[in-house]
Amino acid sequence: MAYLRPSLLSRPSQVRMRIFSHIDIPLITCAVMISLLGLITMNSFASENAFFERQVIWLAISIGVFIIASQIDYRFLRRTWPVALLFAVSVVSLALVYVFGDIVKGAQSRFNLGVFAIQPSDPAKLILVILLAKYFARRHIEIKHIRHILVSGLYAAILFFLILLQPDFGSAIIIAAIWFGVVLVAGISRKHLIAVLLTGLIVSGGLWSFVLADYQKQRVLTFLNPLSDIQGSGYNAYQATVAVGSGQLFGKGIGYGTQSKLKFLPEYETDFIFAAFAEEWGFAGVALLFLLFGIVIWRILAHASQGGSNFEALFAIGLAVFLTSHFVIHVGINLGLLPVTGTTIPFMSYGGSHLLTEFLGLGILNGMRRYGRTARRTEEERELLGIM
Repeated sequence: MAYLRPSLLSRPSQVRMRIFSHIDIPLITCAVMISLLGLITMNSFASENAFFERQVIWLAISIGVFIIASQIDYRFLRRTWPVALLFAVSVVSLALVYVFGDIVKGAQSRFNLGVFAIQPSDPAKLILVILLAKYFARRHIEIKHIRHILVSGLYAAILFFLILLQPDFGSAIIIAAIWFGVVLVAGISRKHLIAVLLTGLIVSGGLWSFVLADYQKQRVLTFLNPLSDIQGSGYNAYQATVAVGSGQLFGKGIGYGTQSKLKFLPEYETDFIFAAFAEEWGFAGVALLFLLFGIVIWRILAHASQGGSNFEALFAIGLAVFLTSHFVIHVGINLGLLPVTGTTIPFMSYGGSHLLTEFLGLGILNGMRRYGRTARRTEEERELLGIM
């Protein structure tokens, strides 16, 4: 067994093993594959825009961010002040977007920095996951006390309304979904669950009456009756369902998606990239996409069971809720099952802010693996081999 001694390994090999030993290869591989499927879809129309070239750069940067983030020890986030600072930065950036942000398609939701733009609502979702994981890490046994529901709900509500007023209804829904998902897993009582649902209905009624713009109300009404206004508010949803249906079993082929190519399908690189992909790849491609995303969520939840503490476990669950909410809402919109809210699909849609946030989330998760239960067992095994 002497040949197994770590001392006999070359120093570069030891460094590489230390850097990559805790990285979940299936997880990051599937995430990158989903991004590549998005790039292939964008490249079908590369002659008409620069989305493909820009997204290649964003993907390279995001993978670099993932690798760097995976090397950090995140036990410092178990303390209060770093999480409070992150939350404060998120709130300030969301507030400043009303002063310095650019208005794009009716929404003032991003900072234009010339070469690229930053949308603060994307990192706000990941920061909320961290905040809720920190909050419930020590209070999960006290979740039956209504004050913990109210306090955690207040944190989420601040981000929710700042994003809603941009207006970015899709991101606001994701914020609400993250909070509800984490609270549900933390162990909310049945009576409090009913109270939360009733409060949600009341808030929804208030939003309908006093907050939602006319075009947003029209989208909901169109959702209830999709064929009522095909040439108006229902146009995007109708064209998306046509694109998905026309893909049939094996699709029309890469670069032959007529709904996107002929510009019947708007925002094919972001809000409707699933429909553009389904048209070219068909049911077989959609099944592949679902499989890859399913593996990503499975691996994230697997890490939740191996977390070094409740904080790491709740972070993994919150990250899974974050990504799943985006995926389900995006696909639901593209299939005509949900109102059009302008939501990206994780790892696949065009955009740097959401891609960086998603890969950063995976990087943090892998960084937490360095001191999880599995990592401790691996270290013990290495020490044992060294002794032998």
